[in-house]
Amino acid sequence: MDRYSARDVERLLRLPRSTIQSLVNAGFVSPARGPRKSYLFSFQDLILLRTAQALAASKVPPRRITKSLKELRRHLPDAMPLSGLSIGAVGNQVVVREGASRWRADSGQYLLDFEGDPADGSLSVIEGNEPDPAADAEDWFERGRASERNDPTAARDAYERALASDPKHLSASVNLGRLLHEARHLADAEHVYRKAVTACGNDPLLLFNLGVLLEDMHRRSEAVQAYEKALRSDPRMADCHYNLALVYEELRRPKQAIRHMAQYRKLVDPRR
Repeated sequence: MDRYSARDVERLLRLPRSTIQSLVNAGFVSPARGPRKSYLFSFQDLILLRTAQALAASKVPPRRITKSLKELRRHLPDAMPLSGLSIGAVGNQVVVREGASRWRADSGQYLLDFEGDPADGSLSVIEGNEPDPAADAEDWFERGRASERNDPTAARDAYERALASDPKHLSASVNLGRLLHEARHLADAEHVYRKAVTACGNDPLLLFNLGVLLEDMHRRSEAVQAYEKALRSDPRMADCHYNLALVYEELRRPKQAIRHMAQYRKLVDPRR
């Protein structure tokens, strides 16, 4: 059976480490432990993590999520089937599609569709409904998201078109900045993030991504400012506390480093 590290889960599902940890803490998945007690997730865990995150975002009560995931786990395969795998909603029922067959996992509220690519074992998310043709920015955003894995250049172009239609489309700015960062177009990524801050305000994820970018540009003092602003908007952003602790350590400011690392540990493990 394939096992995935927390870093693998971050890459495949595009979930931040804090979200993964919170879903584990909530009992939605129970990963195995590897060397140094690191998490080892199964293919089933990946499906359940993404499903839980989407249900939580749709404001489904935790008890309903737990019930749905418990039933869903019983029917999931141990690995990505050659026919591919998707999970979606038909009416108010959670339905699993495997090749030509499909089956109901459990009843539940609206759920995003999850598609599996048997070529690389990755998972992506698509909306359950077709985008509104009148919503140009949202349409381009969806095209960008659908293109990211296979054609990042086309995805960047689609996000740029979305922002041309709606400069306040926060998700398009976040995704475009991230793709530019990954492609090492660092100055362009910074321009996108700072323009988005002006248009959308101090969104914590936007500022967090800007902080990561500034770290890569070796501008640690500016990265600290971005991280601190992000935490003023969302003090429970565990990943931000973690990164800030490391930057303060590099800047030889141990008191601040210890404080933020302690806050990170408190957030990811409330039992501490």
